[in-house]
Amino acid sequence: MSTQLTDNAVAQFDSIVKHAYAEMGKIRQAVRVKSGVIGSTHRFPKMGKGQATQRVPQTDVVPMNIAHTSATATITDWIAAEYTDVFNQQKVNYDEKKLLAHVIAGGITRREDQLIIDALDASSTSLTVADTIGGNDGMNVTKLRRASRLLTQGGVPMTDRYFVHSSIALEQMLGVTPATSMDFNSVRALVNGEMNSYVGFEFICIEDRDEGGLPLATNNRTCFAFHGGAMGSIGLAVGIDFRTEVNYIPEKTSYLAAGLFAAGSIAIDDNGIVDVDVDESVAVDSE
Repeated sequence: MSTQLTDNAVAQFDSIVKHAYAEMGKIRQAVRVKSGVIGSTHRFPKMGKGQATQRVPQTDVVPMNIAHTSATATITDWIAAEYTDVFNQQKVNYDEKKLLAHVIAGGITRREDQLIIDALDASSTSLTVADTIGGNDGMNVTKLRRASRLLTQGGVPMTDRYFVHSSIALEQMLGVTPATSMDFNSVRALVNGEMNSYVGFEFICIEDRDEGGLPLATNNRTCFAFHGGAMGSIGLAVGIDFRTEVNYIPEKTSYLAAGLFAAGSIAIDDNGIVDVDVDESVAVDSE
């Protein structure tokens, strides 16, 4: 087999990986993203609140003295690589190139999600919805309402609100009548067994992951309600956006296909994040 790959073969592999990357990413679209970061850190600016004062004719203006602070994200480097004869396609009866592309993209997107989850978990927020609220230790509508109230109480906009949860929390929610009733929610919960939006939140389900996933202590899983978007409470600083490399390694007589990226995440505004504790040991009623 030739040790040289055509530019077309490399470009095709890169295209497959990037397409899979776009399909798999779950949380990036919900946070504030700064691309093209130079250096090992990035500071997300944070501006405090200001209060208007009554104007008195012919007196000096009273400045609001708005606090200007920042949250610093530390960039870390990541790689998902595998040795393979991926381009010697005639020896196998399946599309190894496409399968490897999806594996690499999956490894990178899960790590990117984990950076954001870790930033949510590391926030010094005092806003917490306990696992015993609402008379049901599992996930329920009362907890969502409380999380919504805490965000609203802190002046968080009603738009761009997200709820990151586990599959068990979803199962528990789907067992609550108001969450699945057409009088309260869209029909998707009834037809597809999923929740796309409810109580002002857009839902993002995170499965069990080797990277860590959502924090779990015994039976208590921490889910997160937060304000996202371009002015949201969580930032993702990207130094090297996802890219691929394919190199022939003579010592291995194989190609090394790799996905690389460098990024860091940080909580910018703790008031825009609410921890929602869920006891996953709570049984769901079966019909």
